[in-house]
Amino acid sequence: MNKLKYLDMMSIAGALSSIGASLTLEQTGMIAGIVTGLVTCAVNVLYTIRKDQREQRLAELQLKASRDKA
Repeated sequence: MNKLKYLDMMSIAGALSSIGASLTLEQTGMIAGIVTGLVTCAVNVLYTIRKDQREQRLAELQLKASRDKA
């Protein structure tokens, strides 16, 4: 992969800043809302996966403990 040169990075920064300058407050708010929603969804998916893993381990331990008692 090619490394970006300083002038390339400055060109990209200039393009992004011109796009940012052309956005209205309403558009910026919509983008912030979308980003917030996507981040919230990603965090919720990660939390749910970890919760499921914890519950699976707990169920396995409880099953093992009940077998050991019998």
